[in-house]
Amino acid sequence: MVFEIQIIEKLIWSGVAGAGFAFIFNVPRRIILSVFIIAAITGFIKFVAILNGAGIIFSSLYSASFVGFVSIPIAKYKHTSPFVISIPSIISLIPGYFGYKTLLGIMRIALVNNLTDEISTILMIIHNALNMMFILGSLAIGVSLPWLLFREKGLRKMKITDGSNLV
Repeated sequence: MVFEIQIIEKLIWSGVAGAGFAFIFNVPRRIILSVFIIAAITGFIKFVAILNGAGIIFSSLYSASFVGFVSIPIAKYKHTSPFVISIPSIISLIPGYFGYKTLLGIMRIALVNNLTDEISTILMIIHNALNMMFILGSLAIGVSLPWLLFREKGLRKMKITDGSNLV
């Protein structure tokens, strides 16, 4: 019973975060419910993937890919840009915890007097910063993947050149 409550809690709070950011970004009211539902399912996917041992980076990639693939048909149905749906839905997946820990570690270096503590603090900073960067990269790849695959000039139709025609 506790597990089901945790899942419902993740669904609700992820949806509220997505809808809240949609309000902040001045998304039209006809799209708020879609953003709420997509953000809720995104939080669910991330939570379940982490519980199944996927790790936070791959679970972020899975959930961002879901948002990217779902936002295109919903945007066509709602007659809007997929960015209007995908960005508020994905913003609750931004790794604020790792950014916070990175900044705390940077500030802590000024207070550390011991060399071993300083080395462990620097390693903690590097660990948190790399996690944050890889999560942000997985979010960017996951959201942009459908655009690259299904655009009129997507990955399948791109031609690789030698770079001589580039400006």
